[in-house]
Amino acid sequence: MAFSDYKNISQVQKEFGIKFQEENFIVAEKLDPTPNFLTEFEFTRENIDVFTSEASRTDLIITPILREVYKRFHEQYSFWIQKALTYNDKLNGTPDYMIATRSALGKTVLDLPLVVIVEAKKNDFEQGWGQCLAELFAAQKINNDSVTPVYGIVTDGELWKFGKLAGDTFTSNLEGYTVGDLGELFGAVNFIFLAASRNTLHVAV
Repeated sequence: MAFSDYKNISQVQKEFGIKFQEENFIVAEKLDPTPNFLTEFEFTRENIDVFTSEASRTDLIITPILREVYKRFHEQYSFWIQKALTYNDKLNGTPDYMIATRSALGKTVLDLPLVVIVEAKKNDFEQGWGQCLAELFAAQKINNDSVTPVYGIVTDGELWKFGKLAGDTFTSNLEGYTVGDLGELFGAVNFIFLAASRNTLHVAV
């Protein structure tokens, strides 16, 4: 069963016995993008209809934001786009994006997935979170670690929502972030990447 076959969070909960809760676990400081990024990003938004298609949202909004924050962590992590992830017949597919620990074998080898990012197709966050939670559960199993949190992001490019799976409990961050305030959004994404980094060092976040 592909990750994308899961249509909502409750479907994943029922199948794998996952509890649900909501709280604002993100405590992020504002992180202003570089002037170069802002110049390019604003040029793109002013001159291109970035929300006309999934491809434009992915290529012109989502990927540049993730890539820019990832630069701060590139020595620790690998950044994957459309990389297959398989745990078993029920949990397999191709996440839109993943952040994983950097393999000693090089950038061509996927190591432990820590963060998965899903584009909300047709702005459908309900299905996006169903897919994301299935991917998080698969990542937890692949990592053979049910204690250390794995983190998820679902976005349509404009709105960014965050969650984490720790043990048998999925926590949805109540507050969302938008590209209308890039400093706040960058801070939230940076918080998730940093939390994953600390968790690999066995420091609770």
